[in-house]
Amino acid sequence: MREVFRLIWKCNPKGFIRKLLYTLCTSLLPLVGLYLLKLLVDAVTGAVATGGGAELLARGSSLGVLLLAFCGVTLVGRWIGVLSSVNNDVLTQQLVDYINGVIQQQSVALDLAYYDTPRYYDTFHRAQQEAALRPIRILESFVAVVGAVVSLAGVGVMMLFASWQVVLVMLLAVLPTFVVRLYKSRRIYRFRRESTQLQRRSSYYGTLLTSRQSAKEVRCYGLAELLQEGYRDIRRRLVKELLTIARRLAVVDAVTAVVEVGALFAALLCMVRPALEGVLSIGTFVMLFEAFRRGQGYLGTMVAGISGLYEHKLFIGNLFDFLRLKAEIVSPTEPVPFPERVERVDFEDITFTYPDMSRPTLTHYSLSARCGEIAVIEGENGFGKSTLLKLLLRLYDPQEGAVRINGIDVRCFDLKELRRHVCAMFQDYVQFQFTVRENIAFGDIEHAEDARRMAEALRLSDAEGLVERLGQGLDTPLGRYFDDGEELSMGQWQRIALARLIYSQAPVLVFDEPTAWMDAAARRRFAQSLEELKQGRIILLVRHSESLGELREVKGS
Repeated sequence: MREVFRLIWKCNPKGFIRKLLYTLCTSLLPLVGLYLLKLLVDAVTGAVATGGGAELLARGSSLGVLLLAFCGVTLVGRWIGVLSSVNNDVLTQQLVDYINGVIQQQSVALDLAYYDTPRYYDTFHRAQQEAALRPIRILESFVAVVGAVVSLAGVGVMMLFASWQVVLVMLLAVLPTFVVRLYKSRRIYRFRRESTQLQRRSSYYGTLLTSRQSAKEVRCYGLAELLQEGYRDIRRRLVKELLTIARRLAVVDAVTAVVEVGALFAALLCMVRPALEGVLSIGTFVMLFEAFRRGQGYLGTMVAGISGLYEHKLFIGNLFDFLRLKAEIVSPTEPVPFPERVERVDFEDITFTYPDMSRPTLTHYSLSARCGEIAVIEGENGFGKSTLLKLLLRLYDPQEGAVRINGIDVRCFDLKELRRHVCAMFQDYVQFQFTVRENIAFGDIEHAEDARRMAEALRLSDAEGLVERLGQGLDTPLGRYFDDGEELSMGQWQRIALARLIYSQAPVLVFDEPTAWMDAAARRRFAQSLEELKQGRIILLVRHSESLGELREVKGS
């Protein structure tokens, strides 16, 4: 809970303080109004008993003051409610944005290995579910408890005018409801945690049915009905289990309602008797009756707030479980400066196994590449070609062996420095739904406005003609996610990805199947570009077949 309030405080401390102050005011004002109501009733009944209308006229000024005070308290309460609503809206949105930012930052910081395990996706799914609303609900529950406690303290003082037994009955009556709510929170939490995989699977079915990436094959293979039935089956199972839980809890809730009504009856008996005996004035009786009624409401609010805090505490733990994950691939405390000139890259006796996999992807693999050469890495699917490139970029670390640049283990370099000097175009490159200019400049965002480098990247990637044919040239939005975007073919997207890599001007360039979507003529032109690019650089090229003509190759063993 302290972690949650620390997050809220970091997000908006002034909004947090304002919320507490508004809560205190809205908790105290009804008690002031209740006391003013008592004075009004006593004044009116007293005047009627002693002199009727004439007495009322005689006391008109004092009654007017009481009426104005009562209405003034009501108006101030409404104004504070308006201010509180505005503050809540702003604080809620800021907190949602802040926590989503924290989750995004954590996601980027974690090792790529986390993405290889279902446990990570379960943890991430639960964290995402709770991130949007749980922290603000914790704050709402907390201030509700604070407000209820303040109001109950005032109500308790008022109720002592009648009998301390009334206060005791009011407190005891709410205990069964409190226990039931705690049990319900625990049971719902356990259900959602145990059903995380099913919920993720139903979301996956929904994504396949609605996303653009899967739309073609879903239609071509007629998968819609199968996927919809799979989605409906999972949702039916989840709803059935949730309904079973809800029915059991509803029975217990019904019993607690009987207990609360019984408490109301007992309290009324305790207050009616002294009123009939004349011990209590009519105004005092009205105040006490209204105080008891409101007290039950405040107790309900307090119970709901405490049980809400308990429930939210359980669920918000999912968020902090995710935020507590630690990256193992980090920069050393005293990194070695990256070489000014890269002369060679060596993979020395590499053995690597992906997380939760029993068989190694690479076993005692070695490869050397020198400046001015194109090191071609060939092999069958699953051979581990792309894995080598991930090891070079330290997206993973090998279990045995080392990757070295100029004889220095890459684990000795600062991660940002390493990845600034070693740039890769992966086989599953991203199709960024941004403009052409932005897509390419992502290769080096620190020098995003370099027109000369942009022109060179377009030329060497054979994307000049493509850009000229687009409606807005370099400023053309790509993809169909947003307005005015133009879709590209896979071969054209591949040219943009190549231009992005070339724009980086890194001394080590990594190409993973860079011509998979290119025609023969485009492959020949790219082979010529490679000959130009390799001057003063190291090129690592992954491919399945010799499709780029005669290249000087350095093959691994």
